[in-house]
Amino acid sequence: MAGEAKKRAHFVLVHGACHGAWSWFKLKPLLESAGHRVTALDMAASGINGKAIGQVPTFRDYTQPLLDALARVDEKVIVVGHSFGGMNCALAMEIFPQKIAAAVFLSAFMPDTLHPPSFVIDQCFARAPPGAWLDTEFAPTNSSSQSDFLTILFGPEFLCSRLYQLCSKEDMELAKALARPSSLFLHDLGKAEKFTEEGYGSVSRVYVICNEDRGMEEEFQRWMIQNYVVEEVVEIKESDHMAMLCEPIKLFDCLSKVADNYSLDW
Repeated sequence: MAGEAKKRAHFVLVHGACHGAWSWFKLKPLLESAGHRVTALDMAASGINGKAIGQVPTFRDYTQPLLDALARVDEKVIVVGHSFGGMNCALAMEIFPQKIAAAVFLSAFMPDTLHPPSFVIDQCFARAPPGAWLDTEFAPTNSSSQSDFLTILFGPEFLCSRLYQLCSKEDMELAKALARPSSLFLHDLGKAEKFTEEGYGSVSRVYVICNEDRGMEEEFQRWMIQNYVVEEVVEIKESDHMAMLCEPIKLFDCLSKVADNYSLDW
């Protein structure tokens, strides 16, 4: 059972591509029962957000719900980015470094400050073996002005065998029902300015490795950590890509320690 934490924190939870705030439904009550404040957000065109992905032309537009939430807070928060959500957190860290006590990258893309923001995603594609994406669908938008804008939708086979292989059947069925087309915004991130040491790089970073992750292999997670060194690395054993669903208690314990080490009571 989750016990009361030594320190209370405000966690802002950011989901990965094709997912939504719903993916945190097991973790959120655990954190709240320990006295933490929790904000789980839908990025644009995700979850129950009313926009379609074709109406979200840029990565900043996609991230706007997170930026709006941080603009409203009057205390430091801990942002937790899962998978592609690490990129959203990086942009928020660049813009609001003074509002973020720490950032947790949970099996997440973690950019550096030497390359364009798209670099780690490009590396992920380059290192993936042929056929790794299985039945994932990549498709252009209907906009003739953005012919290089590709959407992404994880297929059932990819969800079950790469992301959710250790989750319950109920969790997999939930994902099949709620997954929405998204984008990795490579058309935008490849041209974006590099993140800076004064912004993004000034925020403490914790990386959480899931050692049974087939969607983002452990080797690639460790490469990103070597590429841009973090303050702390935590490993969750026996967890697939969806640690918040597969091992929510272990993830809760991890985040409780982050709160003790990096947060101020609110």
